[in-house]
Amino acid sequence: MATLFRFEVYTPYRLFFADSVEAIVLTLMDGEAAIYAHHSTFSAPVSPCLLKIKDKNENWKTAFSAEGILEVTSHKAVLVSDTAEWPSEIDYERAAKAKERASETLASGMLKFEAVTAAASLKRATFRIKAWELEHKKPAL
Repeated sequence: MATLFRFEVYTPYRLFFADSVEAIVLTLMDGEAAIYAHHSTFSAPVSPCLLKIKDKNENWKTAFSAEGILEVTSHKAVLVSDTAEWPSEIDYERAAKAKERASETLASGMLKFEAVTAAASLKRATFRIKAWELEHKKPAL
């Protein structure tokens, strides 16, 4: 049996996840990271991503996580995220429309601020869709 550590995910509206896990995989601002028990201590910003959680039964669960901050110690990891959703909570049609709007905004040529906002929206929508598709076995858009 693998060594477990405590993992908690908080959003502004709820405690999204709290349990002992074997591993987590998520995307930090500088790339993907896998966290296991006894990891070195650090804090880092998290990009919108698929959050993968290997539970104590060695099953992988996947969720969507928006921007946030991850704090890791040798025995615990805490993610504070703007939003976290299980695939069953994702409104696929809404995410697809958000992705389309963001893509159109980026293609239209706009102010730098609008481009940054649209790019962030596109990234969030894309990962929501990916999380939903993994659960529903749909091909990617």
